[in-house]
Amino acid sequence: MKTVQITDLNLSFGPRTVLRDIQLTLTSRTRAALTGGNGSGKSTLMKIINHTAHADSGNLSIQKGTRISYLPQSGRTFSGSTLKEEAEKAFEELHAISRRKREIENTLGNTTDTSEGVQRLLEEQHELEEELLAAEYYQRAREIEQVLTGLGFSRADFDRKCEHFSGGWQMRIALAKVLLEHPDILLLDEPTNYLDLEARNWLESFLRDYRGGFLIVSHDRYFLDTTVDETYELFMGRLARYPGNYSKYLERRKAELEELSHSYEHQQKEIEKLNSFIQKFRYNASKAKQVQSRVKYLEKMERIELPTHMQSIHFSFPPAPHSGKKVLQMDNIRKAYGRKEVLHDISLELRRGEKLVVTGVNGAGKSTLLRILSGSDQDYSGELSLGAGVDIGYFSQEQTELEQNPVSIIELLENEAPTNLVPRLRGLLGAFLFRGDDIYKSLQVLSGGEMSRIALLRLLLQPHNLLILDEPTNHLDIHSKDVLLDALQSFDGTLIFVSHDRYFIEHLAGRVLHIDAGGARDFQGDYNYYLYRLEQEQSASTGSSADKMTSDKISAAEIGTGENPGPMYGGKIYSPENTREQYNQLKQAKNRLKKLEAEEMSLMERIETLELKHLQLQKEMARPEIYSVGEKIKEIQARLHTNEQEHIRLSQQWEALLDEKEFLSQETDR
Repeated sequence: MKTVQITDLNLSFGPRTVLRDIQLTLTSRTRAALTGGNGSGKSTLMKIINHTAHADSGNLSIQKGTRISYLPQSGRTFSGSTLKEEAEKAFEELHAISRRKREIENTLGNTTDTSEGVQRLLEEQHELEEELLAAEYYQRAREIEQVLTGLGFSRADFDRKCEHFSGGWQMRIALAKVLLEHPDILLLDEPTNYLDLEARNWLESFLRDYRGGFLIVSHDRYFLDTTVDETYELFMGRLARYPGNYSKYLERRKAELEELSHSYEHQQKEIEKLNSFIQKFRYNASKAKQVQSRVKYLEKMERIELPTHMQSIHFSFPPAPHSGKKVLQMDNIRKAYGRKEVLHDISLELRRGEKLVVTGVNGAGKSTLLRILSGSDQDYSGELSLGAGVDIGYFSQEQTELEQNPVSIIELLENEAPTNLVPRLRGLLGAFLFRGDDIYKSLQVLSGGEMSRIALLRLLLQPHNLLILDEPTNHLDIHSKDVLLDALQSFDGTLIFVSHDRYFIEHLAGRVLHIDAGGARDFQGDYNYYLYRLEQEQSASTGSSADKMTSDKISAAEIGTGENPGPMYGGKIYSPENTREQYNQLKQAKNRLKKLEAEEMSLMERIETLELKHLQLQKEMARPEIYSVGEKIKEIQARLHTNEQEHIRLSQQWEALLDEKEFLSQETDR
């Protein structure tokens, strides 16, 4: 069993101690996660183990023959060779063994000597051949194909030059090479950052079957839970070990944190008491000795720190504005870039309160669909309509409107946040990884990831009833994801999102729209139901296409395929042979629909008038001078109550009208 052992390791950057007395043992059986807050030193520790960084003191002992491979978070690029040729470079050590074996074979083939030297060459040749067989060297072409396709590359990519791949795909190449090297110990720093859900699932399976050891830094909880059996936490420079997967670590750490919080609160009260005494008697000569004593005591006190990545922060959205029951309707949406059709005849109806995840491999068209739904992309065919009162909040990774704004982060959010949330902004910024002096950064100096987090936080502070979120968990750590997940679970509006985080999807989505080859399938269930359906289909015996459609129970409208059988009413196809009674019913429904549309316009105007009056009354209540006149306050409060009751009555009337209108629309449109 190969081993790496670290003892008494220390590292400081100026006055800041990053690693303090670190003790760590990794073996070829280790399956561990490394966690800690941003900047706690996780990546630095991995670099020290890989000899790409050095500690100030301590010992790093690596057993002879132990092979270590390291994947950094970013920065790896490749050029000058094809994808397949680059993957072959992962076998350099085995290529060298193979070359040595051929040299021996050539030597033996050209000699008739029977001396001991020849015997030694024969023994060496045998050992080298055994090593190549054990490493499955002769099956490497198959393994290269399995790893590359598992990570999302197509076979057509194998002969593409590496420099033609984007940054995210460059990191996939780096990950593929690290996995193909089959080291005794893998060091993986955020390996899932650039992977879609399918590639993550494949990597989980690969690591579960991996014969070596590994240490992983990741912000994907599900990924960690399925791959590791112990967790190491870096906090204030020290390393602590917790047996079990990441969720087990969280359970134990939560109990420790509660105890630590009590100690922290007690110490804070003591510090406040000491500071109060110092401030009160600082200039009192008779108390000088006591003051100095307390000052020295405070200076020597070892402060208790709460780990920022574990602190509990709860955030709730502003109440979602009311909307109709039907939030969104897509009919035969198509999108093409030149001759390449990305989306083909996608149809979907989304109702109020639903939480829909859009899945599919990278490049399937998920982000394109979200841009269309948000109104950011108008270049498509088909029909898209929003329900009554729908207010969209859209988040994408491409946030550029703030880049030239010179204000600081905290200034921006204080100007935009609802009044009741302003006191909590610093905590929320901390949850989104802006801590300490970071909140005073100018927007103009933020990185892409920082700008993305600010854009997400801005969106969450505003009242919307339809949120469309494209990869909202990118650039967030696990704790930040939990804050976001908790808020979205309690969100009382409608949600459409794309994410590659399995834990996030499983705990949020109640419906799945899967995009594949331009089309879409609608699964009326959560993510586990979606996986179950796919598994059942894969394992089912091959049947007729008709049987398959029956088992899917998905209509042509739901999956965006098939032919329109013609106008329908009451579930029957309408044709000249239908009865006159059916025709009259259809005509009456259309007339009633026109009346309802006029009534809706009138109701909306009355509701808007009430909302404006409500705002005016609130402003009047905020005037200090009215509190000197008791009768005036009672009068305004009575008017507010009457306004609210009328608003409730009209809203209920409007909702009933929408239900009737929606029913009639379905009948007349078919």
